[in-house]
Amino acid sequence: MPEEDLTEVKFRLFDGSDVGPFQFSPASTVAMLKERIVAEWPKDKKIAPKAANDVKLISAGKILENNKTVGQCKTPFGELPNGVITMHAVVQPSVGKSKSEKKIDETPKKSVCACTIM
Repeated sequence: MPEEDLTEVKFRLFDGSDVGPFQFSPASTVAMLKERIVAEWPKDKKIAPKAANDVKLISAGKILENNKTVGQCKTPFGELPNGVITMHAVVQPSVGKSKSEKKIDETPKKSVCACTIM
């Protein structure tokens, strides 16, 4: 594949640091990008994804679906010759973990009114 067909993408993490840039073909899926992020995630970060499903990619304000390709995610107004696309990588724990955390937080709470009438 000619190098000019490749799209250069970097990933911005929660603390403002960047991972990349990496080159991907327009046929690469978002799932492939997520796998690359997990593999390249800095080891010194406290928050780290355990699997590709723990990562959400955001580009141009939209959460990208795993089955979309890099070519479909490019925004027409953002295309610059030799430009790098920045995608935000957000770590979101798997659903099973967050459900168990919710059950802990759902302890019955008593309603207490602290009104004073003068």
